[in-house]
Amino acid sequence: MNEPGVPPSKRGTRLLRSLVTIYLVLLLGTGGFVAGVLVGEKRGADRAESEAVAARRALAEGRGLPDDVDFTLFWKIWDDIRRKYVHQPVSEGELFRGALAGIVASLGDPYSVYFDPESAEEFSNDLKGTFGGIGAEIGMREERIVVIAPLSDTPAARAGIKAGDMILRIDDSDTSGMTVDEAVDLIRGEKGTTVKLLLFRENNGGEPFEVSVVRDVIVVKSVTWEMKRTTDGRNVAYVEMRQFNEETVPLFDKAIREFTRQKPVAVILDLRNNPGGYLDAAVDVAGEWIGRGTVVIERRSDGNDEPFDAAVRARLAEFPTVVLVNGGSASGSEIVAGALQDAELATLVGEQTFGKGSVQDYEELSDGGALKLTIAEWLTPKGRTINETGIAPDEKVEYTKEDIDADRDPQLEKALELIAAGTARSGR
Repeated sequence: MNEPGVPPSKRGTRLLRSLVTIYLVLLLGTGGFVAGVLVGEKRGADRAESEAVAARRALAEGRGLPDDVDFTLFWKIWDDIRRKYVHQPVSEGELFRGALAGIVASLGDPYSVYFDPESAEEFSNDLKGTFGGIGAEIGMREERIVVIAPLSDTPAARAGIKAGDMILRIDDSDTSGMTVDEAVDLIRGEKGTTVKLLLFRENNGGEPFEVSVVRDVIVVKSVTWEMKRTTDGRNVAYVEMRQFNEETVPLFDKAIREFTRQKPVAVILDLRNNPGGYLDAAVDVAGEWIGRGTVVIERRSDGNDEPFDAAVRARLAEFPTVVLVNGGSASGSEIVAGALQDAELATLVGEQTFGKGSVQDYEELSDGGALKLTIAEWLTPKGRTINETGIAPDEKVEYTKEDIDADRDPQLEKALELIAAGTARSGR
């Protein structure tokens, strides 16, 4: 399996093992619209496997644990449930998977989660860009479930759900203390069924309000484009990128070949409400401006930094470029926006991005389940932190409810204004 955007010297260290490992920029473990992916590293795989075997043996014998941890209690509780629980028989498979889920949940990290086999299959389908639900990326902020971004032309967007909306209740279930994945499970459902969401929006008078959304099969076309015109009639290529999935790179390549034939004077890349996706796709997209340069840096728990470089032609480097961002721009979107801003190859217009810059390792397990575990954070090429900080635009322009009602897009208008004035950044 080749990785687009990874230099040949690195590809050899990221081959899939029998336990396929994938790095998620994710934004999240969210109901099907998530985050960025790298193929896991094989370095030290044999040594790690032997160490894991030794660790399991040590745990079974109670060795290598802190004094306040008595691992024999695990087996005592297991046996007590099997023998004494009132509703017998007890499924040992469910006990086992519940124990795995509890271990991960104890981290208190909303982006680390154990998936049982059914949930893992759903998550895998999400990454392919097709899933059932309402079409809204959700995440965690200040211990509450929030909407990161409604995807364009989906039931969520048509119902008026907006980035930043806090989800207080899903049908009859209060979301207090709920994980992202538990919320996702409740929001999902068959096409044609309805889910009721109680939402809170800061600029909505302070009162919660209820929205009913009819679920549908969500198919995300990640890249679309059209030609816009400046006030003096010149062509500007407007590219809307809804997420970074397995179709993004070929669709973007096709779009570039098509719009460059029409000789635009500039490019607008719209990453508003783009919740992220495959990391490789984000790296390749940024590479169309940066070329063979660093797009993002991974900082792990040991403090070591690893840069990820693009390896594609910089076909758009000479075009004045404006990138549109808002609070729904997360993960892969923030990587692209931050990289182009650091390289001074684009002007960012809009609002502060979401701030999802943690890295999840996604490992498929032998029973069909999977583990998604936060292992690192992303930094921009100049070392700026993305996680919980986000990327600030060069030109802050709000997009208000009044603008929406009046069918105005002041952020896009600002982008065209900068291009017409000749002040949008480029590599020239």
